[in-house]
Amino acid sequence: MPAMAEDHNRSQHRQRVLKGATIITGVTNSEVKCTVRNMHSKGAELKVPIEARVPDEFLLYVPIDGIGYKAVVRWRREDRMGVEFVGTEPKPRWHYG
Repeated sequence: MPAMAEDHNRSQHRQRVLKGATIITGVTNSEVKCTVRNMHSKGAELKVPIEARVPDEFLLYVPIDGIGYKAVVRWRREDRMGVEFVGTEPKPRWHYG
């Protein structure tokens, strides 16, 4: 039930999706594979490997969308995190996806 309570506090309903994505971090462009679980124009919930070290700000590249979302972490729980989108970038040229 806690997830439902969180949904009531949201300003936008998040659409359930299942998209592969990559968290791109830092100057060395290190990558962490993740799954987008739900999403709307202002943010998303991600499932990440529990051992992954993810900074508070990163580029979330979603190949199926062809967009890099500039993301800021708003909450973290075990292997899940909620992010707010603060902008977009085109697909990074060096990224293979």
